[in-house]
Amino acid sequence: SSVAEGDQSYAAINWVNEHISELEKNLFELEQHSGNKKFLFATNKIDFEIKEDNDWFDINAIVYFGAHPIPFISLKQHILHKRREFTLPDGSIAIIPEKWFSQYGSIFSLTDGGKNLRLKKHHIGLINELADDGIANVTLSRKLEKLNDFENIADVSMPIHFKGDLRSYQKAGYNWFSFLREYHFGGCLADDMGLGKTIQTLAMLQKLKEEDEANGNHPTSLIIMPTSLIYNWMNEAKKFTPKLKIHAHIGTSRDKDISIFAPYDIIITTYGVTRVDVELLSTFYFNYIILDESQNIKNPSSKSFKAVKALKSRNRLILSGTPVENSVSDLWTQLTFLNPGLLGTQSYFNEEYVQAIEKKKDEEKARKLQAIIKPFVLRRTKEQVAAELPAKTEQVFYCNMSEDQAAYYEKTKSAYRNDLLSSMDDGTYAKKQVQLLQGLTALRQLANHPVMIDDEYSSDSGKFESVVHALDNVLKGGHKVLIFSQFVKHLNIFRNYFEKEDIAFTYLDGSTRNRGEIVAEFQENKSLKVFLISIKAGGVGLNLTQADYVFILDPWWNPAVEQQAIDRTHRIGQEKKVFIYKFIAKDTVEEKILALQNRKKRLASSLITTEESFFKSLSKEDIREILA
Repeated sequence: SSVAEGDQSYAAINWVNEHISELEKNLFELEQHSGNKKFLFATNKIDFEIKEDNDWFDINAIVYFGAHPIPFISLKQHILHKRREFTLPDGSIAIIPEKWFSQYGSIFSLTDGGKNLRLKKHHIGLINELADDGIANVTLSRKLEKLNDFENIADVSMPIHFKGDLRSYQKAGYNWFSFLREYHFGGCLADDMGLGKTIQTLAMLQKLKEEDEANGNHPTSLIIMPTSLIYNWMNEAKKFTPKLKIHAHIGTSRDKDISIFAPYDIIITTYGVTRVDVELLSTFYFNYIILDESQNIKNPSSKSFKAVKALKSRNRLILSGTPVENSVSDLWTQLTFLNPGLLGTQSYFNEEYVQAIEKKKDEEKARKLQAIIKPFVLRRTKEQVAAELPAKTEQVFYCNMSEDQAAYYEKTKSAYRNDLLSSMDDGTYAKKQVQLLQGLTALRQLANHPVMIDDEYSSDSGKFESVVHALDNVLKGGHKVLIFSQFVKHLNIFRNYFEKEDIAFTYLDGSTRNRGEIVAEFQENKSLKVFLISIKAGGVGLNLTQADYVFILDPWWNPAVEQQAIDRTHRIGQEKKVFIYKFIAKDTVEEKILALQNRKKRLASSLITTEESFFKSLSKEDIREILA
């Protein structure tokens, strides 16, 4: 076809232009037959001069087709529409090199229109790319050179009132936050789950508070997160940054008068509340808006994305272990929230990058997208920072019960408590041991999921939602996870869920016969990521060193048994660092068990071996406290 022939001729002319000086050196002469087009054979180069205004880069660029200087902006339509032939003032035709379309197309697509080439400041990635480009000769102003070198970010001193230490990769994250603030960029901290995104953010917010106090300012920041994370943020803040004043804007009885925000350093709320209160919240000018688990806004037509986009703040940050969950298109909403215009319009991004990378597997486009977003995304995987991690990291993950679950729990607790307390008074208490154990077991099951004691229960469970959420993060990071529970019924709830969602898993409880094969399959099969284990069955001789996350779904009376479960994954000689999450339902018997465990740890390690003997070691006071 003539198009193919045209492409071949262009390619031939291109090749000659790229090698023209060698050809002339070797005494080749170039002739073209006298048609109606006279093509230019000459070296092409571009000079870019880039200056920086407050929020803009001004680009002044001249293209040299041989001896013909042409303002780069005159090529805009040609480059955007991939037209190869450009007519020069003397009537000859210059052929635009094919690779300029992908190299410079983004600059023209994202420029601010008008007669001059202007790019918003956050297009630093494109500028860096120009500077690395062979054809272009780029002159950068001094400040830009400093920015271009953003790998060497200045070290910022730690806040005075931060309780604890940051590991060196966390300190680098904290420094990076300051760099972003200095240049008014929004950033995405995308570290693997468990590496401490919360703690790095809290350190930065504490530093900000101290700087603002020194300057006599008091701005307020907003953090938006899934409901299941509220309590954990509050807890971490209490531990590491007790001086930060935090207000939780949640719940049906929340105060709709947002003037009460001003005295606080941080307002914490959920995506759900933000959707409902968007008109209120958008009247407040925040210092930072921080989205935790920002993949919640990945859908551009979602109410969540529209709501967070309407909010106003000086700085923006997002935290997510999995910013790209399903498709490259997930990036568009998150980076548009951070730096509006960075990736162009949604349709431009979809056509230019999503289609090219996912459908056509275009390596060049993937590299280009990487260059554009690189300054704004900081991601460290567990493997990259393994040298800094302790052998095992344990974390308690508090879950709020859902409303229906909490009502069921309270009703059951009152019935047992009244019966037991009266038996303590009339002396029949000794006979009630069995009943007491039954009562406490029922409460422990309700704290997990009411369906464990009532098949008719059709509502939700706070812990189930939290576990599914955390598991999703771990699996998207490509990790293997062991899930322990002492209740087979609890494991069955997850079995059903995995089957419904098509998540491959292995399973082991007391009745499992072919243990060796099941363990070997989990250790060796790369696509098998989840192992459900009943704690009692998991007691002896399982060597599960391939897993690097452990979820303990419910606390045991006896901490020694729990420890054994952890040791399954963390064998001596294991290279992987292990993260252990204990899921505890807040305001339930589980929290009390945790407190008891800590008190009786010494006792447990010395004497107690079974659940029953641990249970018998509880005094009347312990039991009163558990049922309080």
